[in-house]
Amino acid sequence: MQSSLRRFGTQYPQWAIALAAILLVSFYWFIWAQARYVSSATVVLESPQVAAPEISFASLMGGGGSGNTHDLLLLREYLLSTDMLRQMDTALGFREHYSEHGDIFARLRDSGAPIEELHKYYLRRVNVELDEYAGVLNISSQAFTPEFAHEMTELLLKAGEDHMNAMGHRLADEQVLFLEQQLVRLEERFRATRAELLDFQNEYGLVSPTATVEGLNQVVATLEGDLARLQAQRDALASFQSSQSAELRQVERNITALRDQISEQSERLAQAAGGALNRVSAEYETLELQAQFAQETYSSALAALENTRLEAARQLKQVSVLQSPLYPEYPTEPRRLYNSTVFAIITIFLAFILSMILMIVKDHRD
Repeated sequence: MQSSLRRFGTQYPQWAIALAAILLVSFYWFIWAQARYVSSATVVLESPQVAAPEISFASLMGGGGSGNTHDLLLLREYLLSTDMLRQMDTALGFREHYSEHGDIFARLRDSGAPIEELHKYYLRRVNVELDEYAGVLNISSQAFTPEFAHEMTELLLKAGEDHMNAMGHRLADEQVLFLEQQLVRLEERFRATRAELLDFQNEYGLVSPTATVEGLNQVVATLEGDLARLQAQRDALASFQSSQSAELRQVERNITALRDQISEQSERLAQAAGGALNRVSAEYETLELQAQFAQETYSSALAALENTRLEAARQLKQVSVLQSPLYPEYPTEPRRLYNSTVFAIITIFLAFILSMILMIVKDHRD
């Protein structure tokens, strides 16, 4: 038997090497490789939606979940980041667990490895996959004990939710802080314009110069109408009465009084408080427009601040668990039969190619 094997190894060294490699690898996977437990969870990101969803062609064609997919991608990148690794090492002792357990090929060989090497090892033990069709995130963690695998998955869920909420809070807080600063500035501006308007009114003793001008114009127009009526009455009386008649003289006196009143009101309209009332009215209108604009701007800033606070609530992301972190009862990694079979098929295929090459070389030599 031994001689037959020795003869086989001498005639077909490639097949002997392939067989030896398959036996060694199978021995490792079935006997030596230490079992690993896998804890998995499936989650989806949700946020409160106050406004009614818009119906568009993109949403009908399946594009309505792009925002959620983007958030899931952000969550996935964070869960696979070095920041998450540092948090897991601090909270659970990632280095100690994987350096104290496992076989020589599966364990973390250097417990003091730099963060770059540790992150590479971390990516071999934590898997986060995005299911774009279902819009969910599948999370799985491998560990050498079921307790540690379960704790890793739970920490990933909690840290992911906290990170997404922190991102939303940070953005909302910055927006709210900016609006609050603008609101203080606009409030000061609004109060200043109102005070300037009140000082102007007190200085000229007018509540509304524009209304005063309109009132004086109306008074002058009324007096001019009365004057025209009296002049018509005087002309009618002069046609059949003497100029010395009492009635005609009374009309003349009324006309004179109306003219004096019109002159006085016209002078008041043209000049008041040492200056032109039209100029005062123009200045008042300018101040009133400034105060009105400041008030409208201040009101808009108040509304924007409230809307931003509501939007901050919408930015909160809740990790809704579709499948809670599984507490594994038996190890599922490594896949011993699968790994051994794949290695055996590849090795046999390479040995067959090498045999063909050797046969071709031998034929050319002959």
